Amino acid sequence: MRVSPAEVADAVEAAAAVGLSDRASFRAAARATLVKRAADVPIFDRLFDLYFSGLGRVLEGLEEGLLARLEAAGRLEAAALDAVRRALARLLEGMSPLARAVLEGDAARVARLLRAAALELDFSDLRTAPQLGFYGRRLLAGAGGAALARDLDALEAALGAEGLGAEARRAVAEQLARALRAVEEAARRYAEVEQRARAERGRREALSGAGFTRLSREQVVRTEVAVRRLAERLKARMVKRERSRRRGALAVRRTLRRNLGVGGVPAQLVFRQRRPERPDVVVLCDVSDSVRHVSRLMLLFLYTLQTLFTRVRSFVFVSELGEVTGAFREEKDVSRAADLATAGKVVSLAGNSNYGRALLAFHRDHLGAVTRRTTVIVIGDGRTNYHAPQDWVLGEIRRKARRVVWICPEERWAWGSGDSEMPRYAAQVDRVAVVTCLADLEEAAEELVPSPRRS
Repeated sequence: MRVSPAEVADAVEAAAAVGLSDRASFRAAARATLVKRAADVPIFDRLFDLYFSGLGRVLEGLEEGLLARLEAAGRLEAAALDAVRRALARLLEGMSPLARAVLEGDAARVARLLRAAALELDFSDLRTAPQLGFYGRRLLAGAGGAALARDLDALEAALGAEGLGAEARRAVAEQLARALRAVEEAARRYAEVEQRARAERGRREALSGAGFTRLSREQVVRTEVAVRRLAERLKARMVKRERSRRRGALAVRRTLRRNLGVGGVPAQLVFRQRRPERPDVVVLCDVSDSVRHVSRLMLLFLYTLQTLFTRVRSFVFVSELGEVTGAFREEKDVSRAADLATAGKVVSLAGNSNYGRALLAFHRDHLGAVTRRTTVIVIGDGRTNYHAPQDWVLGEIRRKARRVVWICPEERWAWGSGDSEMPRYAAQVDRVAVVTCLADLEEAAEELVPSPRRS
């Protein structure tokens, strides 16, 4: 989440204004000053909960390395500290990442290791407080807890070989045990953050934040209504933009003629009329099983927006490419039009997605529909089922079009995994908008409203 120094200063001023006594007010002030995009709100909320859950304070206890803690305790003589330093220098290189982070006092690396382990752990069954200990142990094991314990035991043995006395070894063992407990507590707190976050998401499960793939039938209907309202707001915004820039350049001769009665003083200005520029739109939408529910809502949104543009041509594809422009134009019921596009009556839904084949078909048969005024929108997850991606077609389209926007219903962290070719497709388009909920769709909708051109 990108935050500028000026926004940090604003956040500090906002925090001073609202104070720290009320958590909700402080969170709202920080979010209002630091978050600029709707897509960053979940990130901010997660980081806020992560830090102020106590995990940040637990990690602060790991910011001092073993040597620094021993020096601060003052229980070891200089010769004993040198022995510990020699043992660390000899063993650190072969230790696990978690052990090195703990012994060197690298709290940031500990946090990264816990985060990486959390990504591999399924927290879906974490619902109650008694489960926190179990999930904390699993999280620590995933971060390298077993190797950490072995490395700390090896360090104690090495210190014995260095001739360290019993009292000195006891002092070192206490510090190592304290560090191990701090890491275990951090893992448990991380699991607690996950449990609270899941509970909060369940309570706040609402239209604007719920993923499209998790919506119930009732929520789908509500989402469709919200999509229509969003499109109407965008339409009103575009009309306002057109009115605000409808004046063209100053018409000097017409201005002089208009003001002959007042001696040529330009009391009334006359401007050339600017023709409103409404670009064409071409849509290619994946309607395969994996994204059909999302693509239906996207088609609904685009159908409602079509009055904004001079011409809209809509295509759907799975393995084959089919045009649904006529069905959208003839069908007055927007829901029935979207149903037609996703019901298998235009293209076969039996096969697997083949983006390369669909792109080649568009390049062969419909590339002439793309001009310098065309906004091309591709909707899909970019999973090709290991067929050739043919991403060069997007490059050809981009050279002819005004811009190319890709709407992807899959999070960025999943790009490039398995049969995903999204990294290659993203390199060939002007912008990729990740749309997993209605809030994301609202942000992506800005790409569909043409910005005014400079005269």
